[in-house]
Amino acid sequence: MIEHKLTESEEKFAELIWQNEPIGSGDLVKLCEKEMNWKKSTTYTMLKKLCKKGIFQNKKAVVSSLITKDDYYAKQSIRFVEDTFGGSLPKFLAAFISDRKLSKDQAEELKRLIDDHKEV
Repeated sequence: MIEHKLTESEEKFAELIWQNEPIGSGDLVKLCEKEMNWKKSTTYTMLKKLCKKGIFQNKKAVVSSLITKDDYYAKQSIRFVEDTFGGSLPKFLAAFISDRKLSKDQAEELKRLIDDHKEV
């Protein structure tokens, strides 16, 4: 499995692409200039870096994702639980809800998720 860990600036750049894809590379340069005050060279350097990481592709001057935003954040969540709670989802949930009460709807939704993903 390829690791897709992004820096804060890489993540902000990725968000721009995910929100606007597919996007022409020239339009991406203009967007990055407007949103992040980046020069053309900075945008292309960052794009090349994230293409090498396997997150985006730039084909015929059109940038699109190879990994969706949801997939990226799902992998980051899994990594967080592994690194912080030894991979224990129950320990993570216990820490997450330790200071709060779940609504009846939230509790029911969690029960449904557990049932849907339970090994048989």
